[in-house]
Amino acid sequence: MVHQTTVHLYHHPTDHQRGILRLGPITLPCALGRAGSVTRKREGDGGTPRAVLRPVAVYFRSDQWRTRSFALPAKSITPNDGWCDDALSHRYNRLIRRPSRFSHETLWRQDRLYDIVIETDWNRRPATRGRGSAIFIHLARDGFTPTEGCIALDRKGMELLLPRLHAKARLIIH
Repeated sequence: MVHQTTVHLYHHPTDHQRGILRLGPITLPCALGRAGSVTRKREGDGGTPRAVLRPVAVYFRSDQWRTRSFALPAKSITPNDGWCDDALSHRYNRLIRRPSRFSHETLWRQDRLYDIVIETDWNRRPATRGRGSAIFIHLARDGFTPTEGCIALDRKGMELLLPRLHAKARLIIH
């Protein structure tokens, strides 16, 4: 039987674009959106929503991420995978194949931020246009610089968090 896991995300005391993830005794630094956390998330606002999120799936580059023992559904990404962030598309806030006529993020990135991505259930079913697409947990840039609204961990932090996430886990963003 899988017990519910609760991960808490708190603001960094001196930087609204950074956070602290806590899971039991584990404390991990993370980057937040450039607008910090927001109560009314909108597409393109750069905010990380204050919400309770559930991890849904893992997407990873098989050439960069060797460990594949995930408790969540997992998919190896290809250079043709993207994530639709176009509120006018019927594929809004979903995995898509590239090229696409709709605005999207490329998952296979040169900067390696999406070598591994945890999809959350933010605005997922149903996806409300304009409410913001894809609040991912992904890899951070050096120095934990801000994201577009996602949560970003360094590789070590991701390696610690990932095996503890499952379908009953919850991420509470305070």
